[in-house]
Amino acid sequence: MKRWLFPLAIFLLAAAAGHYMVMHWTADFIMARATDKMAGRGGWNRFLHAAPTRAEYQPVVRPSPDLLYSSCAFDVSNGPVEIVAAPIPDHYSSISVFDAHTNVIFVRNDEQMAGQPMRILLALNGQNVPAGAEVVRLSAPRGIALQRILLADPAEAQRIDPLRRQAQCRALGHEG
Repeated sequence: MKRWLFPLAIFLLAAAAGHYMVMHWTADFIMARATDKMAGRGGWNRFLHAAPTRAEYQPVVRPSPDLLYSSCAFDVSNGPVEIVAAPIPDHYSSISVFDAHTNVIFVRNDEQMAGQPMRILLALNGQNVPAGAEVVRLSAPRGIALQRILLADPAEAQRIDPLRRQAQCRALGHEG
């Protein structure tokens, strides 16, 4: 029995290490591919406003046909990124920020904004940011910001589209 303990211990250690590596790096790999794909379509630090979901057009995994989606692949390597969004009157809307590990690190909805425009700054730990905005600190430079707007009727999409396109995602440049 003793001669099997050492190989069994090595096997269990290798299995645990393999499990940890797969679980840790899979999310990073998936997010890197997603941000690169979004940035390839719309550029870094810019909102990409997707058309309403249809059977032949599904820009996100398992999209909801009653939501309008806008996404921003961001990179704060050279300084903070600012996201500004105004609530859409009489519609639920939210902004979510996902980090490089697919974690949701920030969420605000229209009720929390109390009818006021939202301004957040995405920045790495240690980056200087201008005053006057809520700051979301990141442990890695890249991620995705996602705006969602709930439609009561799909026909509203055309009327609401100009309002959602006012949302901004932009690099502030090197702030020190």
